[in-house]
Amino acid sequence: MSYFALRFDLRNPPLAGTSMQERYQAALDMTEWADRLGFVSVTLSEHHGSDDGYLPSPVAMAAAIAARTQTIRITIAALVAAFHDPLRLAEDIAVVDLVSGGRLDVVITNGYVAREFAMFDQPLSERARRTGEMVETLRRAWSGEPFEFRGRAARVMPTPAQPGGPRILLGGSSEAAARRAARIGDGFIPSTPEVWKYYRDELVNLGRPDPGPYRGGDTGFFHLASDPDDGWRRIGPYAMHEANSYGQWMADGGVGAAGGYVPMTDLEALRASGQYRVMTPAELVAHLHDQGPHGVAAFHPMMGGIPPDVAWSSLRLFEDEVLPLLSERPVGRESEPGPSGRGSGRQHVDSPSGPAEGQERGATDQPLPSSAPVGRATRGGPRGTA
Repeated sequence: MSYFALRFDLRNPPLAGTSMQERYQAALDMTEWADRLGFVSVTLSEHHGSDDGYLPSPVAMAAAIAARTQTIRITIAALVAAFHDPLRLAEDIAVVDLVSGGRLDVVITNGYVAREFAMFDQPLSERARRTGEMVETLRRAWSGEPFEFRGRAARVMPTPAQPGGPRILLGGSSEAAARRAARIGDGFIPSTPEVWKYYRDELVNLGRPDPGPYRGGDTGFFHLASDPDDGWRRIGPYAMHEANSYGQWMADGGVGAAGGYVPMTDLEALRASGQYRVMTPAELVAHLHDQGPHGVAAFHPMMGGIPPDVAWSSLRLFEDEVLPLLSERPVGRESEPGPSGRGSGRQHVDSPSGPAEGQERGATDQPLPSSAPVGRATRGGPRGTA
């Protein structure tokens, strides 16, 4: 049985020919459609001052999604700690969690794009400290009890729907990030499986349960099309836009190829890399079966600015030609182990952890397994507008 998730970053480059309002509305429609089909999670990412309008306010978008959906979990991956006032963020997240009925999860990260730190007048050297402070403050704030914050009296009310607040996960691709997640986070989302061993080791050293081997599954982008060559013609320019945008950010931030993206100039070379795949419905069914009993697929339908009508064509093929061929027996929300040991969905964590704290380097700008509780996709739901 397989599990499905969505992700949005809402890039809207000029080549798409789509208004920003149309793109935001499409994202809401797609998430409502996915919720009715039983998708397990939708993930929202954050960047600031991007020429293509990359989503700068995922907390606000999460509130809109919460109001349009019933069961799908909402993950913000990731919030850069240095860009947010901890008390205000605690309040905003508490409100969104209440609106959603306790369906929110958050990922906190160091960040890596230097121009964004300059925009918010924040020093790169303080990233790790601000991440630790953010995690501690959110937890104290969501208790509902008075506490001291930077020498001032503080209290956050109302408290979130989830007792103690949403889970706080950390992302990363280095040993330092993995060990920090074990110490202060509720879970860890690695960008590369190799660092999972450090997370496990640190948890064991702390006397906590071993989460077991990494079971993140496949993390590549895919788009469904009856004709893969025609599908690539339609989505290739947007894949190039995403790869070059992330690749440049990571190069400028000192992350480099470790983040999973490098600038590209040749569409066919990008296609041959396998990072962006166009699959037929039959190929996706076979791929999910090959993953075994915990197959997971993450849709990023408007990746790189893919127009809504092209995105809907992929989602409709999934609904009409993939889902009917998969088992429809429902599963319990906590039955599937994931990388935090608490369940598995899929998400993109846009949170490279650039050079910081000794040897820490790396990035997580790629689709990744989530530790959100899961449900099972079942056939049904409305047909959205194309």
